[in-house]
Amino acid sequence: MRLSLEISESFKIALHALMANKGRAALTALGIIIGIVAVITTMTAANGLQISFRESFASVGSDVIYVSQRPWVQNGPSFRFRNRPPITIEDSNELVRRLKNRGIVNPSIGQNKSVKYQSKIIDNARIIGTTDKQVIVSNMLPASGRFLMPFDVRFKKTVAVIGSEIAEGLFGDFDPLGQDMKLGQYKFTVIGVMEEQGGSIFGGPNYDRQIFVPISTFTKVFGNSGGRSNVDIAIKAPSPDVMEEFEYEVIGEMRKIRGLKPIEEDDFSINKLGTLLDAYNSIMGVVVAVGLGITSISLFVGGVGVMNIMFVSVTERTKEIGIRKAIGARKRNILMQFLFEALLICLFGGLFGLLIAAGITEVLNQTLMPASLSPAIIVISLLVSMLVGVISGFVPAYRGANLDPIEALRYE
Repeated sequence: MRLSLEISESFKIALHALMANKGRAALTALGIIIGIVAVITTMTAANGLQISFRESFASVGSDVIYVSQRPWVQNGPSFRFRNRPPITIEDSNELVRRLKNRGIVNPSIGQNKSVKYQSKIIDNARIIGTTDKQVIVSNMLPASGRFLMPFDVRFKKTVAVIGSEIAEGLFGDFDPLGQDMKLGQYKFTVIGVMEEQGGSIFGGPNYDRQIFVPISTFTKVFGNSGGRSNVDIAIKAPSPDVMEEFEYEVIGEMRKIRGLKPIEEDDFSINKLGTLLDAYNSIMGVVVAVGLGITSISLFVGGVGVMNIMFVSVTERTKEIGIRKAIGARKRNILMQFLFEALLICLFGGLFGLLIAAGITEVLNQTLMPASLSPAIIVISLLVSMLVGVISGFVPAYRGANLDPIEALRYE
């Protein structure tokens, strides 16, 4: 009971001291505000980048394995992968037979081509030869019209499903369904328009700038660049829970298809979303650590400012400390008084910094990336500001608590 009264009294004295020196308290808190804004903005930006990264590569699929000639993230010299034999459609067909419907297999091959409709031209559009299973492995659906069907692939139809950016660039507000356009030198009929996916800030594929055609038609009219273009094989696992076992099964079947001996290393690469996430997390971990280290300097400077002002406050109120001790105040009462004063300065700074950071986060969310203040970031920022207050105020408070009451009363 007595301790709670002492805490309440110390808190009131500290609050009264701050109200008596509003300007000084505000200027002191400014350093904490800047530090908290910098730290929170760094954390929310990192979270926003991670969300944006996941959205950018959402169509990769967390339960899809990709068999490619090269790894998405290369470790080592590139000639190791460049000299590998290409992945072929025959490899894909053999995988379909060997997996026996345990996984959904979809081959795809791509080239950049110019696209023309009447007088409008879009250069370097990504033409992808694929099958009807593309929508299953990528979770992308047409917004209008339809996607490729098995008979389109079987009969090598010259039909195309275009991305939203292609549709807008070539046709504007005009309905593109049923219209003929030229991919390179060949005429294709538009049968569908894909849902808008949005651009990527990571330099990943622009899904809205893609055009899907039957893979059989692609190889017939565009060829395979003399074998230099490789087929990528996407295989959707039966369930996300069996991804690891399924990956080993795919590797085993691919080794058999390629005729590799047990002592020979794989001449193909297995890629998946986890590969990209691991590479991203390792890079962003370093970036965020460096960013937090740099932004924490401003918080450190703010803490030094608080400590300096608290030393000034203790010096100015030396006589007050002597009077309080003379009438029975203990060391811990004086210690708590000045600790609370430093704590309140930093807490107010943290709250104002949090409000400013929330505004900056909203601007980021509306303009650059999906960023938001999570409850964890809010709690951490307030705890950090309070911790800075305790650390910054402890030495001045300890000095004031240990003043000799007689010397303090004689201080002018």
